[in-house]
Amino acid sequence: MTTSTIDTTLAVAPKILILGATGPTGRHIVSQALAHGYDVTVLARSSEKATDLNGAKLVVGDARDEQVLRQAVKGRDAVISALGTPASPFREVTLLSTATRAIVSAMKAEHVSRLVAITGMGAGDSAGHAGFLFDNLIFPLLLRKVYADKNRQEAIIRDSGLDWTIVRPTVLNNKPRHDTIQTLTDLSQFRGGSISRENVATFVLDQVTTDQWLRKSPLITW
Repeated sequence: MTTSTIDTTLAVAPKILILGATGPTGRHIVSQALAHGYDVTVLARSSEKATDLNGAKLVVGDARDEQVLRQAVKGRDAVISALGTPASPFREVTLLSTATRAIVSAMKAEHVSRLVAITGMGAGDSAGHAGFLFDNLIFPLLLRKVYADKNRQEAIIRDSGLDWTIVRPTVLNNKPRHDTIQTLTDLSQFRGGSISRENVATFVLDQVTTDQWLRKSPLITW
């Protein structure tokens, strides 16, 4: 376990592409990146959803479309994926893995190597560490198919050959940020937790300019 103090002073201002920018966590990533002077491009399915993302360059298109992604990622230093998908207890979910496969291909074609992706507590080897209610009720009844696709998404990233970091937040909330968070890779003693979307956004942005968690999958929590 690592307990880290959030460093809000970023040394560089890279050019980044943010996917999932119109979601609740993605919006925090955009606003924080712009506040730090980043050159921000966002990909959104419609311009209407991104009308309030003032200061970001907008590319309209589907995150599963490799040609659109190549246009959006060209000239960027890094890609942040905050893509999400609603709970789907009955239908198969493929959005995350399909989009991630297209992202990886587009990044390789445009020679962009840094990818930071948010998945979630319950993906990969973090499964079974979210607490009784989540693990035994919410996950099997509502999120099983979503997390099956998150697992496929993580596998694509791990096999990509890119400079990746997979970020697994605990249960997200909209509370004010904390000055410190816990960053864990050993979950043997961990059960459940929560974290604010603001903290997640800060941690994700930090990974663009550091190799501390390169090719690792930290779980972050309060």
